[in-house]
Amino acid sequence: MPDLNEILKAALGLDRHDRARLADELLASLDGLPEEEVERLWADEAERRLEEFRAGRISAVPAEKVAQKARRLIR
Repeated sequence: MPDLNEILKAALGLDRHDRARLADELLASLDGLPEEEVERLWADEAERRLEEFRAGRISAVPAEKVAQKARRLIR
């Protein structure tokens, strides 16, 4: 079975429509989990992202840039 990094790399290589579909399916798979579990999973993800940032493997994006992109995507 491929590890998470291999799956993530493959998923990021998908076109926008397929990435959105995959994200929707993954989020739907969390439905039914207890709220505490969902919160724990999000906290784990936030910690993972912070570690990636601190290690220099990812960079920060200014909030205004994120907001602009979000506005473009929902139009």
